[in-house]
Amino acid sequence: MITADQVLVGRDALLAATGHHPYARHALWRDHQPRGWRRDEAVGWLLPPEQGPAGGALGPAAPAVDVFAGLVADGALRPGHWLHLPRTTAAELAGRLTVARLDEWDFLWTTTPPPPQPEQERVVRLTEADHPALVALIEESFPTTTSRPGDPRIVDWYGIRDGDRLVACGADRSRGDIGFLAGLTVATDRRGRGLGAALTAGMTRALFTRYDHVALGVYTHNVGAIRLYRRLGYTGAVPRSSVHLG
Repeated sequence: MITADQVLVGRDALLAATGHHPYARHALWRDHQPRGWRRDEAVGWLLPPEQGPAGGALGPAAPAVDVFAGLVADGALRPGHWLHLPRTTAAELAGRLTVARLDEWDFLWTTTPPPPQPEQERVVRLTEADHPALVALIEESFPTTTSRPGDPRIVDWYGIRDGDRLVACGADRSRGDIGFLAGLTVATDRRGRGLGAALTAGMTRALFTRYDHVALGVYTHNVGAIRLYRRLGYTGAVPRSSVHLG
């Protein structure tokens, strides 16, 4: 049984409790009415697990982990589900949640379009006819990504071609109130030529025609990508941990 200071029902209540934080605006989809809670300074929520993480939270990690541990004990969460939590460590989770995998990443956002980048005009929106080329590129250059053709979370794909070959791609996974880029990758033999900057800038500018913020996620160990994104204006940041329950 969980203990919470306040039960929060509906997207609007959760957004208000987080101060309309960009991460909450992204994670809480517009067509969902989630249930959540506030405990100490943490705000958390449950989501349909078949569409991504089963839950998430903002604020200090310890009270969030306490509540999610209670939800596991109540059967609301089970092995195979995963959570997006404030940055935490395996030691802090020990004895509270059974963890099959723990990943550290950063949620970055920008409120202004990036400065123009060479060749950003080569970024084009892709179609279903490009899915075989997308699969081939992803398998070769980013096999660990969860963003793939057919994923219902994806709104659109963008890419850069060199003749008939797709050499860079990225997904528009915008489902909340802000734009969200995911699965950005460049063919291994075309890296170091500025295509990553061109792809990110072109996609960011495209999403700014519809949103007032654009965000993305990046693994904390990917220092080169973080440096690029910050150069392109992604200076807002909140550290996250993905906890896959065992």
